[in-house]
Amino acid sequence: MDLDLRLLRYFVTVADELHFGRAAAKLYISQPALSKQIRRLEDQLGSRLLERDSRHVTLTDHGHRVLADAREMIALATRIGEHSSESGTVRIAHVFELQTSRIVADAFAAAYPDVPLVERSLDSLRQLDALLDNRLDVAILRVTAAMAARKPTGWRFHRLRLEPMFLVGRPGDPPKASASLFERPVEVFADAPASGLYNAHGDYLTTFERHAGMSMRWLGNPGTFGHCVAAVRRATDPGYVLEFESYAVRYGAAGIPIHRPAELQPYYPWCIAWRDEPHNAAVANFLGIAEHTARQRNWHLPPHHPAQPWLPPDDPTDSSQAAAATTAPRPRR
Repeated sequence: MDLDLRLLRYFVTVADELHFGRAAAKLYISQPALSKQIRRLEDQLGSRLLERDSRHVTLTDHGHRVLADAREMIALATRIGEHSSESGTVRIAHVFELQTSRIVADAFAAAYPDVPLVERSLDSLRQLDALLDNRLDVAILRVTAAMAARKPTGWRFHRLRLEPMFLVGRPGDPPKASASLFERPVEVFADAPASGLYNAHGDYLTTFERHAGMSMRWLGNPGTFGHCVAAVRRATDPGYVLEFESYAVRYGAAGIPIHRPAELQPYYPWCIAWRDEPHNAAVANFLGIAEHTARQRNWHLPPHHPAQPWLPPDDPTDSSQAAAATTAPRPRR
């Protein structure tokens, strides 16, 4: 059985508090969400762990036995993570094939070739969960206002890159520098709000959609760039796909025209995040390389373009910049 350590941590917190409200507050999640996760764990184990009514929460006999094992498993996972960190390994994750984290990883590997990188693929929300659960050392992700409010302590973040978004045309379209957001339907490779798979990327797109006053076509998330290109090549009706620069340049290399949006230039705010605790040299050096790379590539202040720049109005990275500038770990040799 492949148990999720996060579910075990939720269960241990409820068992310690014997109160779902207090446990939910301690975990920075909602009480209904916590109840749902406990039910998931009980379903996986095939037995009730907790007895609860409107006033009391108690452990079942099986719950007492699982609690002891859960504490041991969490302690073991923590020790493994600490040993990994002490050995100099840096654990990071990538959001699909987008290049921001890969560029930083390449720069770090070039500067510190003897330090192993352990890399995974996780979306922004799961990166944050993994970071706080000590399954990642550094996260490169989009931080939403809701994420920052839900988990206000235990980690720090600041903006690493403003990545411009492009409009990708159809094969055979004439080349042009810019295109209107309103001359054709705008499509996005993302999961819609009602899909059950809605994430930080979708939140960004919904906010932009409302601000721009248009209705986008949500095409789902095919997962890889190759699937996205195939879908664009198969399309038979006019349209533009709103895409990250990371992908747009690859569409261009594949012979598909790309354009700057004419009316608004949306930027996607990538952040770097770390746990709010002392770091070893490897993690501190990774954070330092990330900042050096951002400055070298001018990621903080992209070149000026005629269209008005746009960021989500509730983007939390603006307020994090000044504090992070004085608290971000520096490279160490």
